[in-house]
Amino acid sequence: MQWKNGDTTNGQVVAGGKGQGNGLHQLDRPTDVFIDKETDSLIICDWGNRRVVRWSRRSGTTQGEILIDNIHCFGLAMDDQRNLCVSDVAKHEVRRYQLGEKNYTLVAGGNGKGNDTNQLNEPRYLAVDRQQNVYVSDKNNGRVMKWNKGAKEGIVVAGGQGERSALTQLYYPNGLFVDTLGTLVTIERKI
Repeated sequence: MQWKNGDTTNGQVVAGGKGQGNGLHQLDRPTDVFIDKETDSLIICDWGNRRVVRWSRRSGTTQGEILIDNIHCFGLAMDDQRNLCVSDVAKHEVRRYQLGEKNYTLVAGGNGKGNDTNQLNEPRYLAVDRQQNVYVSDKNNGRVMKWNKGAKEGIVVAGGQGERSALTQLYYPNGLFVDTLGTLVTIERKI
């Protein structure tokens, strides 16, 4: 759904809207989205269909196109060089794709499920800074990790001190944002 700024009553379906399913005109439990300004399209993590799709924002668009398939994606981010970073919650890793390519580079995790600094446990949302460092909300480890470009292990930048209510702890971190100054904002689930 898309809403114009200030108008909360007149939303418009801009992707999917044809019922849950796996057709190119459908989505199944999408988990993340961002606008690709260069192509005026939406890049969507279509989690239930294990794919990343692109939907044009131009009126009259009735279906998306598959960019990446066979991935248990959950989070997406694009860097300044138009590389697409995608988290895979089943393989506990984050991959970087050149837009339009099927081959990828492993940028975080990839060493099995775990809590060591070279592992992730259900990576969710992502952010990428101008230096192509990747920030990962590592849900089941209760932490946010920063993986410097080319690094073989990450650095804990938030949480990682167990799952309770202290300010040094995170409980299932989800949404993630990093600004140009490196300020990190995350959302945690308290339910």
